[in-house]
Amino acid sequence: MALNYRESGEKLGWKLRLHEIIYEADTKTGRRFDVLLLWLILGSIIVVMLESVASINEKFGSFLVAIEWVFTIFFTLEYIARIITVKKPLKYMLSFFGIIDLLSILPSYLGLFLGAGTNSLRTLRILRLMRVFRVLKLIGFLKEARFLTKSLKASKSKILVFLMAVLMVVTIMGTLMYIIEDESAGFDSIPRSIYWAIVTLTTVGYGDISPQSELGQLLASMIMLIGYAIIAVPTGIVSSEMAVQAKKDKAQEAEDKESERLDRSSNTQSCHNCSYKLHDDDADFCKRCGEHLHVKR
Repeated sequence: MALNYRESGEKLGWKLRLHEIIYEADTKTGRRFDVLLLWLILGSIIVVMLESVASINEKFGSFLVAIEWVFTIFFTLEYIARIITVKKPLKYMLSFFGIIDLLSILPSYLGLFLGAGTNSLRTLRILRLMRVFRVLKLIGFLKEARFLTKSLKASKSKILVFLMAVLMVVTIMGTLMYIIEDESAGFDSIPRSIYWAIVTLTTVGYGDISPQSELGQLLASMIMLIGYAIIAVPTGIVSSEMAVQAKKDKAQEAEDKESERLDRSSNTQSCHNCSYKLHDDDADFCKRCGEHLHVKR
């Protein structure tokens, strides 16, 4: 077993080393690479923003385009490196960060064929700044993010039912307003009347359409009052689920000390075989597949 590991290590040494640099932040080189990557992401976003300013783009357009292509080439090479340094490239490519990494470079290449309209999509690179959680080891923030995600998932069915009820309300109200008001007031179709009901119910109130009759104004007043009551419903649903989830997490932590220790771990080792990341601080082997983590101590 050890012989096989040494043999595979000799053949894939450069891949393992590159994997440690671009996927992990425990080593100096890995941390420096991530910090450099974050600065480059910020720089590319600033360049895209400057390109959207007409006066700046007129004077420095060619220079900004050249800089942007430097960023794009670097991110492309980084994306390729992330693919070739893992044993399951498709798993990375379909992961959250894999999709974000692809979307961050795709608009530049699409711009060559579809025009400059796609260039603004390059600001999607700002999502890659989420890697700062790994660089700075803000595991506490990640834990809270997981807590919020669980609460939102638990609220999904209730919120869906609530949205269906809201849809029924705006459909009924919009239809009634279409019957009450004349076309001269702007209510010339049921879909347009439903649009007005949605705008009024959410208390946005663009003012492009407004009821003119007394009965229509009375119905509008009722929708406005209902809107204030409806706004509080999703907040209450999520808040209650967060309270329930907090109790569950507290009970689970009391029963499972191992889970608590994992949440507090500052280890950022990523298994190059299965991409599992929640390893103990002193782990040398992957908890999921048993692959060696290649820790440099």
